[in-house]
Amino acid sequence: MQPELPPSLRDTVQAALEHYLAHLEGEPVTALYDKVLQEVEAPLLATVMQYTHNNQSQASEILGLNRGTLRKKLRQYGLLHDTKL
Repeated sequence: MQPELPPSLRDTVQAALEHYLAHLEGEPVTALYDKVLQEVEAPLLATVMQYTHNNQSQASEILGLNRGTLRKKLRQYGLLHDTKL
């Protein structure tokens, strides 16, 4: 069983989603799950890479990803730089 997210992070995400949905002004909503993942994943990766001073091994451990997956995702979002392995 995964531990729960800290309430402040959960509350922040929920508030952002409520705000987004409230301001659609009748526009249809499609693929919201994918949109949220894309919007959250890039800054998550960038922030963790900054926190680890671009150390991919440390970042992959923090994120719970293997290094290959991390590198693939960094490349996907244009975040792959000369990094420590």
